[in-house]
Amino acid sequence: MKQRSAQIAAKSKTRKQNFSLLLFTLPALIVYAVFKLYPAVFGIYYAMTDWNGINKTGSFVGLSNFVRAFQDAYFWQSILFTFKYVAVMVVVANVIALMLAVAIETRKHARGVFRTVFYLPNMISMVIGGYMWMFIFTKVLYYLADNYNGFSFLDHMWIGDPNYSFIAIIIVAAWGTVGYLMIIYMAALQGVPVSMKEAAELDGANAWQRFWQVEFPMIRHAVTICVFWTLNGAFQVFDVIYTLTGGGPGRATQSAALNIYEEAFRGNIQYGYATAKSTLLLIIVLVITAIQLTVMRRREEEL
Repeated sequence: MKQRSAQIAAKSKTRKQNFSLLLFTLPALIVYAVFKLYPAVFGIYYAMTDWNGINKTGSFVGLSNFVRAFQDAYFWQSILFTFKYVAVMVVVANVIALMLAVAIETRKHARGVFRTVFYLPNMISMVIGGYMWMFIFTKVLYYLADNYNGFSFLDHMWIGDPNYSFIAIIIVAAWGTVGYLMIIYMAALQGVPVSMKEAAELDGANAWQRFWQVEFPMIRHAVTICVFWTLNGAFQVFDVIYTLTGGGPGRATQSAALNIYEEAFRGNIQYGYATAKSTLLLIIVLVITAIQLTVMRRREEEL
């Protein structure tokens, strides 16, 4: 009888705790539902109309917008560029962030200064950052190349050449992303037990072996989080490209998000068609994200 009473009391306490947690998360859930979930779901309806964003309603056109999107060569060109950007950005940003986190964690002094310096770009809007870097690429680098012999390698068309403009985009995007990822990696590295590091040192492991065999396996969860965050943000890249190259030269650096933006706000102002493209991009991102999370979680479980 006492055991049953204890179980009932425990269940009641659990319900109260769950209800309290629900109350705490309810404001965030409401904001997410109103500004994220509702537009995404209702956007599927607009994707099946010819709504221009100005009139109150649009005519229902079924799946014709999706058929048109599949036949749009410029859209798929922007998708391919986005995939290229995502592949490079995920690797570059995470490798640099992890290297910085390890380097800073090994330094006992001025750790706070390094954290602040590398995290500072995250305090600046990437729109502002993009215009800042535009000035650097079009003015500062040319000045250095023209006036100092040691900087002649900087004499390139960083914005006008498709190859160098892609490099410029990666530099700016990594500059604005690395600091945030670095903080996550540093927090994960601080969670590695000191006793395990000391045991590896006593066994004769050098710094690289200690990191790769002891520390890295224990921060796999942080790698999963950072890769997921970078992947999600990279697929939605817009502000950096918009301010830096505008998708040019031509359409060489046009991302999927920028292509959708131009469809909705420039030219014919075709909101319905742009929403159909957005829906296709959402499906692509969901599928790739699900695959990425599944693969990385399996690797975590294997360790």
